[in-house]
Amino acid sequence: MPLAPNFTSVLHKEFEINFTQCLPSGCLKYTELCNLLQLTAAMHADLGGISFSDMQEFNQAWVLSRMRVEIKSLPQWKDTVTVKTWINTLENSRSVRALEIHLNGEKIIGCETFWAVFNTEKRRPEPLALDHEHFQLFPDLKATEESFSKIVINPEKEEVFGKTVILSDLDIVNHVNHVKYLEWCMDVVDENIILKQKIKSFEMNFMKELSLRDQVVIHENIGEDSIVFSITKEDKNCFALKLNLV
Repeated sequence: MPLAPNFTSVLHKEFEINFTQCLPSGCLKYTELCNLLQLTAAMHADLGGISFSDMQEFNQAWVLSRMRVEIKSLPQWKDTVTVKTWINTLENSRSVRALEIHLNGEKIIGCETFWAVFNTEKRRPEPLALDHEHFQLFPDLKATEESFSKIVINPEKEEVFGKTVILSDLDIVNHVNHVKYLEWCMDVVDENIILKQKIKSFEMNFMKELSLRDQVVIHENIGEDSIVFSITKEDKNCFALKLNLV
């Protein structure tokens, strides 16, 4: 797809929060928050000619490797938020993208994401085949106070439950979407932590992709001010989530 006439290197997109996206408290679900960020990143890539459809001509797609989200407050039902995104770095097979969510002119959420170009046939990273020189990069404009990091998985973890990957867990790249990993873990978090907005930030690391009918185990390690989840397949770590609590 050619470069869209309304393409800009910094994108602003408005969303109205609807009731299907909300918790019983009326606040936006953490999974739906990630969906908004994912949709905005995809829209920016589409406008800039490096969308999934464009990349599929070369059997490529963007896949998420790491993500950090810092939360001042969550938007609520009927709020209209503005999601802002830009690219910090884009080189070879890797890109760091920043995103922010603003409500009534105030930044309430910041996010830093690390993406890799993935060959959907060979199932491995490779350099981006498409031109991207038209994207202005903003390496010093950060959306979060801290950058994403490697999550330490404590071996003293507790097995929470096992799961078989089903069709509804998969996305267009034919593997488990990052929002699904988050959903699986959030489903076992104490509801008071979620409903009372006790999560000040969270990080996700994606290590190995999961596919249809994979058998996985979700583990949990609860600390004083954080909870770390890990997901394993055949005793190998595939995913880690760290919730930092207030």
